[in-house]
Amino acid sequence: MSGVEVQNITKRFGRALALDDVTVSFPDGGFFGLLGPSGSGKTTLLRTIAGFHYPEAGRIRIGDRPVEQVPVEQRDIGMMFQNYALFPNMSVADNVGFGLRVRRVPAAEERRRIAETLDLVQLGGLADRRPAQLSGGQRQRVALARAIVTNPKVLLLDEPLSALDKSLRVDMQIELKRIQRDIGITTIFVTHDQEEALTLSDRIGILRAGRIVQVGPPREVYDRPVDAFAAGFLGEANWIPDSCLAGLDLPASPQGHRFAVRPEALAIGTAPDLARNALRGRLVQRVFAGAMATCLIEVEGSPWKLVARDRDIPDLPGAGEVWLSWAARDTIAVPA
Repeated sequence: MSGVEVQNITKRFGRALALDDVTVSFPDGGFFGLLGPSGSGKTTLLRTIAGFHYPEAGRIRIGDRPVEQVPVEQRDIGMMFQNYALFPNMSVADNVGFGLRVRRVPAAEERRRIAETLDLVQLGGLADRRPAQLSGGQRQRVALARAIVTNPKVLLLDEPLSALDKSLRVDMQIELKRIQRDIGITTIFVTHDQEEALTLSDRIGILRAGRIVQVGPPREVYDRPVDAFAAGFLGEANWIPDSCLAGLDLPASPQGHRFAVRPEALAIGTAPDLARNALRGRLVQRVFAGAMATCLIEVEGSPWKLVARDRDIPDLPGAGEVWLSWAARDTIAVPA
């Protein structure tokens, strides 16, 4: 297996700058999530690594090999597309083995590798079925099997779970992580789902307008965002109004910073917690969602959100005064 190094990559489509001097490393054997809003450049970066786009400037290395001008079929990558792109007239086994036949792998070796890969994705008994006879989750596994059966150095996934419903998507997140760990392949995936990125990734890269905003382990990026965009994009942030800063225990930071607190870091009650940071607000709405609940609160004219276990939220007056409190260590500071 191999890591991937992207150095100073620039890519344009006409006058549109899709990637703007992007430099990022994808560690060998790691699971790296690319996250960003629509048009941020995450899919363009993935497809440029794959070889579907050639950059105007910069270098791409897979292992020790420069590949920025190498055709896609010679880059030794496996790619799984959002729509799976399975051949409807072929069996599961034939779909999985397509890349092996293109590479003229001997028939006995092909059969062995197909069987091993189908067992890995837990489809060993479905080799003779057609895609139309499979569930959405099974089709997803077939597409994944086809991407890894050739033993590529790098696996690229473009929104791999977006076509699945929520409950199945959670199950497949667990399976995808298991398979990636079993084979130890360097994996880069694009997603718009923040929770999915946090669940699957060893490292996360946030993109905005063709540039890398922040890279790091999920917990680090979530707890210590580098700017307001990263804080608001990965998770939610309640921004503390300037008029409320006095008297709060805030992180030491230069002037010109803004401060925020995550919804799940808040506690709510009818009186302030004098041992913690506390602000007064007005309860606007309480939304019950089974084990969890969300409270919407107005603080100095700003909308705030609290998320907690429903049992941990006391009985509160409807549309009445409440107090929000949180530990000082949970305050986020970012440049304004």
